[in-house]
Amino acid sequence: MSFFKKLKESISQKTETVTKQFRDGLEKTRKGFVEKVSDLVIRRKKIDEEFYEELEEILIGADVGVNTVMALIDDLRVEVKKRKIEDAADLQPVLSEKLTELLRGDENPGLQMSTDGITVILFVGVNGVGKTTTIGKMAHRFKQEGKKVMLAAGDTFRAGAIEQLEVWGQRAGVEVIKQQSGSDPAAVMYDAVRAAKQRGVDVLLCDTAGRLQNKTNLMEELNKIFRVIQREIPDAPHEVLMVLDATTGQNALSQAKLFGEKSGVTGLVLTKLDGTAKGGIVIAIRQELNLPVKFIGLGEKIDDLQPFDSEQFVHALFAGLIQAEEEAEQADAAE
Repeated sequence: MSFFKKLKESISQKTETVTKQFRDGLEKTRKGFVEKVSDLVIRRKKIDEEFYEELEEILIGADVGVNTVMALIDDLRVEVKKRKIEDAADLQPVLSEKLTELLRGDENPGLQMSTDGITVILFVGVNGVGKTTTIGKMAHRFKQEGKKVMLAAGDTFRAGAIEQLEVWGQRAGVEVIKQQSGSDPAAVMYDAVRAAKQRGVDVLLCDTAGRLQNKTNLMEELNKIFRVIQREIPDAPHEVLMVLDATTGQNALSQAKLFGEKSGVTGLVLTKLDGTAKGGIVIAIRQELNLPVKFIGLGEKIDDLQPFDSEQFVHALFAGLIQAEEEAEQADAAE
């Protein structure tokens, strides 16, 4: 059975709406990446050095990352020899198979939830990446699952951040714990944890500052927040999610490296994937940081934040090829 067929069967067991969200959300990347690969296959037909060079360029252009691309091309060379592949068209399923492996990694990308009591999730990331929006969408998601959710407005320095979180709190129908603008973020977290305990909350989602306006080091501020939370709930935070804007490509990777090394990040959320043709950044980040991508943003709507699924991702990218393969099989059967 071909890889595409296996992928299709695996996807068919998943929700059609989610599959459509992935397909629609990754349309720009599909056009900017997979269609270029298909065009290369049609033009070159034969797998030679020029073919590999062009494929390398396409992958780097999709922000897959130079190191990852070099390793991937080496891998493909080995597979071509091993499977005795001569026709370039036969390389597409192998490429998609390799991409799935790169994206999957070893970990289960699901969120770590507390087995007993409140789950605390801390959100970090620079300003403008969609952190507050992500928190609002995740609150909605947990609420839909029947959980009692609370938000903590710990980004007390950015103008409008508290109000923005309040708007999302209203949209999702959840309470927001806040103090005045410019307050100590750790004090907000203390209030939020105490309130969450008193009100029997299941999930506490905490916003943090993307930068500070005073001279205090941002990492010191985060460590203070950690200490305050852990005094009240020793095994918290259960997740520290770094939010990155996929449209910034390699900049997102640099941010993640700088931020992630020092702030105890456990997973990533990639927003605005629907707005970029360079969705390959998911692969680069996954490989270079060895951190799981937990969620991806595929649109503006409140339910467009989806748990990351490597099979859905690759299926969405190669949807056109999967359909073409099915049509070819049907035509053969009809003859």
